[in-house]
Amino acid sequence: MEAYLRSCRDVLKGCSKNSPGLHVVMGNEACDMDSMVSALTFAYFLSKTLDSKRVPVPVLNIPRAEFPLHSDSIFLLRETGLSQDHLLFRDEVDLRGLHKAKQLTLTLVDHNVLPSADSELEEAVVEVIDHHLLQRTPSPSCPVTVETVGSCATLVTERIAQKAPGVFDQQVAQLLYGTIILDCVNMAPEAGKVTPKDSQYAMFLEKHFPKLPPRSALFQSLQNAKFDVSGLSTEQMLLKDMKVASGGDLRLAVSAIYMTLEAFLQRRGLQQDLCEFCHNHNYNLVVAMTISFNDNKEPFRQLAVYSSSTVYRDEMSKALEKAKNPSLDLRPMSSPYSDVKVYVQGNTLASCKKVLPIISEFLKERERKLAQIGNIEDLELDDDSNQDQSDSQQQCVEDAGIEDDSQVPPTPMNSLVEGCPLDNGLPKINPEVLVEKVSKMASMEDQSPEGQ
Repeated sequence: MEAYLRSCRDVLKGCSKNSPGLHVVMGNEACDMDSMVSALTFAYFLSKTLDSKRVPVPVLNIPRAEFPLHSDSIFLLRETGLSQDHLLFRDEVDLRGLHKAKQLTLTLVDHNVLPSADSELEEAVVEVIDHHLLQRTPSPSCPVTVETVGSCATLVTERIAQKAPGVFDQQVAQLLYGTIILDCVNMAPEAGKVTPKDSQYAMFLEKHFPKLPPRSALFQSLQNAKFDVSGLSTEQMLLKDMKVASGGDLRLAVSAIYMTLEAFLQRRGLQQDLCEFCHNHNYNLVVAMTISFNDNKEPFRQLAVYSSSTVYRDEMSKALEKAKNPSLDLRPMSSPYSDVKVYVQGNTLASCKKVLPIISEFLKERERKLAQIGNIEDLELDDDSNQDQSDSQQQCVEDAGIEDDSQVPPTPMNSLVEGCPLDNGLPKINPEVLVEKVSKMASMEDQSPEGQ
C-alpha cells in the first residue's frame, strides 16, 4: 500500500497532455476517516484489478492545509505505518482541467452525488459506492452500490473480499477495520449504527488478520483522537467534520462538534467567530450538531442553528423541529445569543448522516415554494401594468428599495427630524430583504382562503 501511494504522486507529476489520464477515486467534502480510507483502499483495489490505461489514484476531497484537523485519520495512518506525505489532496489535482482535456474518470465513495460546485464533473463519474441515502438518478453507464450500512468501508471490504481477496494485506485490513469499528461505535447495537453486514466484515477481517489491534482498544484510541479538539479555533472545529448543503439562495454548513453545546457556546468570541466563518466561506447558516458521552459511555446530542438572518434561522429551525423521518425530538434550550437557536436532541441515534436528508428535503421544498411565489409575482406584475399612474406610484412607495430603487419615494413625515433613516439615502438591496419579503408573501398565501 505504501509503495502504491508513493507511486500515485509520481503518476500525477507525469500526467501530460498526451497521457491517458487518471481514474480518480474521491470521497465527500467532509473527508472524514470513512471517506479517506474508502478512497485509499478502493483505489488500491482498482490498481490491482482494473484493466485500464488510466491509473487509479485516491484524492482526498479537502485542501492539504485542512488535513491536520482530522486527528483520528492521522492517528490511524500513523498506527498503520503510512505517511500522510504520500497522500494527494483536492488542491493538488486539477480535476476540471483533466476533465476538459478528456483525461478524467471518476469513482465516488462515501457520497453518491457531486455538490453543485462540481456539477461539471458529473459526466466523468463511472461508479459509486456509498452508504448514504440514494440521491443519484440511476444510469446504465454508472453502476451504483448504495446500502445503508454503518460504514462505507464495509462495502469496500465486501467488494475486495468478493472480487480480489489477495488485495488485502495487514495495512489495508487495518485501515478498513479501524474505520468500521469507529463508524459503528465499537459495534455496539445501542448506538444504532451497526448493521449485520458491518459485523460480518469486521469479523472477516479479524479472522484473516489476527494481528489486528484488539477491537475495544483500537476503538478507544480512535475515539480519543477524534474527540481531541484541544487547541482548535472555532473555525477549525466547524471544518473538522463538516458537510455542505445548498439550494436557491441558501448555502449552509452542517458540522459535527465534539464537545457539549454548553462548552461550545462558552467559547470566547463565539458569535463573532460564527459570523466570520459564514462570511469567509460564503455560508448563510450553520447547523452545529454536538456529540458527547455521559459517564456510562452513552451518546448525548445537542443541536444549534446559527444565522445572522432571522428568516433563514427560523426556517431551518422549524424544518428540524417538524422533521418526522426521523424525528429529532428537539427540546429548546436557553441561548445566550439571539442569532443562535439551541436544542437538546432527544433522538441520540440521529447523526449528521440522518439529518442531512432532512435538510436536503427542506431545501428542495423551499426552492419549489420560492419558484411558485415568483410565478405568482410575475402574474401580479402583469396585472398591475393595467392600473393607473397613481396606483403605480403607490406601489413604489410600499416597495421602495426592494422592487425598484430608481425612484425616490415621497418624503415621509419624520424626514425633517434629526436622524431620519433616509438621511444616508435609500436602503441597500440585499438577499435577506428579498427573502424576508417572499416569506411574508408565502405566509399571507397560506393564510388566505385559497391556501387553506
